[in-house]
Amino acid sequence: MSTRFRMGTNPWRLRLARPGLRWLLGLGLFLGLQASRSAAFYLPGLAPVNFCEASRETATCKSTVALFVNRLDSVESVLPYEYNTFDFCKDSEKRNPSENLGQVLFGERISSSPYKFPFNRTGTCIKVCVKSYDTANDDQEKKLAFLRKGIRLNYQHHWIIDNMPVIWCRNTGDGTKCCTPGFPIGCFITKSGESKHACLIHPEFNKSNVYFLFNHVDITIAYHKDSGRNGGFARLVSARLEPQSYKHSGEGRLACNGPPMEIPEEHTEKFNVTYTYSVQFEENKSIKWASRWDYILDSMPHTNIQWLSIMNSFVIILFLSGMVAIIILRTLHRDIIRYNEMSSSEDAQEDFGWKLLHGDVFRPPRSRMLLSVFLGQGTQVLIMTFITLFLACLGFLSPSNRGALMTCAVVLWVLLGTPAGYVSARMYKTLKGVKWKTNFLLTALLCPGVVFADLFFMNVILWVEGSSAAISFGTLIGILAMWCGISVPLTFVGAYFGAKKKFRFPVCTNQIPRHIPQQSFFTKPLFGIMIGGILPFGCVFIQLFLILNSIWSHQMYFMFGFLFLVFIILLITCSEAAVLLCYFYLCAEDYHWWWRAFFTSSFTAVYLLIYTVHYFFTKLQITGMASAILYFGYTMVMVLIFFLFTGTVGFFSCFWFIIKIYSVVKVD
Repeated sequence: MSTRFRMGTNPWRLRLARPGLRWLLGLGLFLGLQASRSAAFYLPGLAPVNFCEASRETATCKSTVALFVNRLDSVESVLPYEYNTFDFCKDSEKRNPSENLGQVLFGERISSSPYKFPFNRTGTCIKVCVKSYDTANDDQEKKLAFLRKGIRLNYQHHWIIDNMPVIWCRNTGDGTKCCTPGFPIGCFITKSGESKHACLIHPEFNKSNVYFLFNHVDITIAYHKDSGRNGGFARLVSARLEPQSYKHSGEGRLACNGPPMEIPEEHTEKFNVTYTYSVQFEENKSIKWASRWDYILDSMPHTNIQWLSIMNSFVIILFLSGMVAIIILRTLHRDIIRYNEMSSSEDAQEDFGWKLLHGDVFRPPRSRMLLSVFLGQGTQVLIMTFITLFLACLGFLSPSNRGALMTCAVVLWVLLGTPAGYVSARMYKTLKGVKWKTNFLLTALLCPGVVFADLFFMNVILWVEGSSAAISFGTLIGILAMWCGISVPLTFVGAYFGAKKKFRFPVCTNQIPRHIPQQSFFTKPLFGIMIGGILPFGCVFIQLFLILNSIWSHQMYFMFGFLFLVFIILLITCSEAAVLLCYFYLCAEDYHWWWRAFFTSSFTAVYLLIYTVHYFFTKLQITGMASAILYFGYTMVMVLIFFLFTGTVGFFSCFWFIIKIYSVVKVD
């Protein structure tokens, strides 16, 4: 007895609604404008600090401007170091501001410094401290050798005044000004006479095989007064400096001029290094405190983005996504009409295409346990990423609130164990799995365990190298406690309820699997999976370059509005690519779509990995085996996260699509 199909009276149809597209474009413009203005306001929790001269000091007004120092890092090394690791001037009353979880995980180590300036008082060539070096002293020789290493690898100071990074601006070769939130320890000239790093802009540094130390800084602090709102007190709006190198002849004759401070590669004599500074204050009536980050973000290198180019890319991506959706829907609608005509005609014809697979399309795949675990973890990461980027584009996680982005992501991940366990257990139950407790344990421990093992291995390297990015043992115990004490129980709660429910399929599954015909090259899994990841990767590679620059080239990233929009477009593109290829597989009478739907969109992570390898060899100057291991170790964590949430988006889009099209198929 042959099986006949009949389509419902209201065939399933979808349409790419124009109001929805207009809404998405409107959202993109809003978020883009929000990104451009993200530095123009502060949200609650970041209160301004008032400054005044010593004669007017009160409980609400400070008369001393304190300078804080952060870790030192380099584009040639992934290993950051604390300020006190180097032999610089140290604060006798060292104070460390409280750090949030994100700052600890990122390795930020902010501490007080001996640089303190009376407000609105100019100071010229003021001594901070004197450091002595003698080759006969092993400890001093080691400190000097470490200082040379820092200069050779171009380690950068990062100073902070009133929660603002102190900016170093310099003229480039093409006549433009480049500003960075850090300045180098020094520079050196090789034996062959080649100038390295900052020595290129100082023609007086011309001795071969010599290190030049920047032991003096000229600091300019700008403030804004608004007598009508804050009682005439001042608020700082910018801080800039210019590093200099001076060889002071003696402590009693400090004149910040003359020859540079040289540190020979090989020396036998004793010598002293005197650290000094000059400071001046200037009133700026045009910049207000609420928009004081604008000058920092506008002058950052590689952040003067061609906005028209980015918007053009967004329009192209939206156009391609719309075309993919229209092709799918029109072709599917034509199939439905043809099947209706065949079902209503008197002459029975042999069925073909995706309608033949109703008895096999929902047959459980191999490795259903692993697929369910990936989907649960992908759901957790997807929700975490969406909420974090949404808060960031609203300004809550701005660069001025250090470590807030990572703190928010970690806390959300811990609290989202319930949806991870629920989705994983429910999908496993749907696929006729019976070991729901094993499923819960794998969901709670597998992917987080891989990430924790990777981070622990890299942390061991950081411990060995003495880097400030190394997480303390107590912090590791705290992270484990959050994982095992909060995330795992929440995952169990979700798994407990998810194991009691399952997704209902519109058609039944036959006992005997249907034979799959010989597939062409274009319908084989590998080809489709490789093609499916190209379009989603095209959505993110522009922002990916900026993100990698912010991580490895130590630049500020503040385009969270555009990043959130790109994230939304990425989700749409992953969904459409997965649905399109699933439809092609079904038309070729291949019902093994479960893992293909996941891998089609998650293959974007492979292109991400390839791009990061290309970025490492073409854009970075990282040297040393330890730095290379750390780079690829952190990269693998990012690739795994990307793999999970893109695969989850593609799978559930395809899952929803197949349920919809087979829900209109009725078996006689």
